[in-house]
Amino acid sequence: MADVADTPLATLPLDTWHRARGARMVPFAGYLMPVQYEGIMAEHLWTRQSAGLFDVSHMGQLVVSGPDADAALETLLPGDLKGLKDGRLRYSLLLNEAGGIVDDLMATRQGETFYVVVNGATKHGDIEQLRSRLPQGTVVDYLESQALLALQGPRAAEVLEPLAPGVSELTFMQGGRFTIAGVDAWISRSGYTGEDGFEISVPASVVEQVADALLASEFVKPIGLGARDSLRLEAGLPLYGHDLDEQTTPVMADLGFAISKRRRAEGGFAGAERIMSELENGPVQKRVGFVVEGRQPVREGARIFDGEGNEVGRVTSGGFSPSLQKPIGMGYVAAALAQPGGALTLEQRGKLFTATVTPTSFVPHRYHRKGA
Repeated sequence: MADVADTPLATLPLDTWHRARGARMVPFAGYLMPVQYEGIMAEHLWTRQSAGLFDVSHMGQLVVSGPDADAALETLLPGDLKGLKDGRLRYSLLLNEAGGIVDDLMATRQGETFYVVVNGATKHGDIEQLRSRLPQGTVVDYLESQALLALQGPRAAEVLEPLAPGVSELTFMQGGRFTIAGVDAWISRSGYTGEDGFEISVPASVVEQVADALLASEFVKPIGLGARDSLRLEAGLPLYGHDLDEQTTPVMADLGFAISKRRRAEGGFAGAERIMSELENGPVQKRVGFVVEGRQPVREGARIFDGEGNEVGRVTSGGFSPSLQKPIGMGYVAAALAQPGGALTLEQRGKLFTATVTPTSFVPHRYHRKGA
């Protein structure tokens, strides 16, 4: 098997477009991707106050079809997909047989089929697992020729409506087919920043036309991976491979909302026995947020100790919050220590830091919900 380091990096359909706008490109999820343009702090704050344009074409866009595709997916995902209305999205989890998280994903009903978006770093493994583990007759198509853009921020709807009339009528976690700048697109009101916004799937061959149309607005700037990471951390949204992995269950990850009420009652999904037990009795460890005293961020991998000096967990994400102007992070601790307000000690490179447990969402979510 070839060494991963020897595998050539793929380029995004907008690679030249990013470079022409001054992007610094870095390896990520097997691709060369823009990490920043004018600076992470500025890009982060721009997205919180206006609208940021993200290229997330590295993500895996799939269509799952076949007889009873919803029931088929429910064998591996703990969400209620049978009850999902047409055009509605659901955040869900691809689980292994022990209840560990193989990936987190978005599943959207499109009639009798499901449009599923998975993480870029795991997409090929996900496709392999879905094809081998889903019931016979279920078909998983990889939409390799599609690009994906995310427009995020409080001015996103204002920018997008003139280009894709009717799109502002969507509510959070709803999608539909639109024409944007003369291009047929699937657009959903969703994203991973905690802000209102949209994800736009278009053919890669015309994505530049769409990106140019969006960037023509004075309210839009291109935003890189660096700010995408700090935005999702502030919003308390986990990143697969860091805050989630195959040894982590949804209950440990504080993602119990992804296990729908009907599924809790019926079970029937991968790892259900363990997950139902944890829902009833509590997990051994739990994902928490924390704020660090001082100005120095504590990064992934730092050890977490309780007040008596016992190691109780690890930091999985950490950084400086541009919105709050202080260091924040997420990690796993013994469940007994997961209550907000509790004190933790973090150890990074031999230096100790004092932290306070908080809810994982550090800033309010500003999604456009029904009636809002």
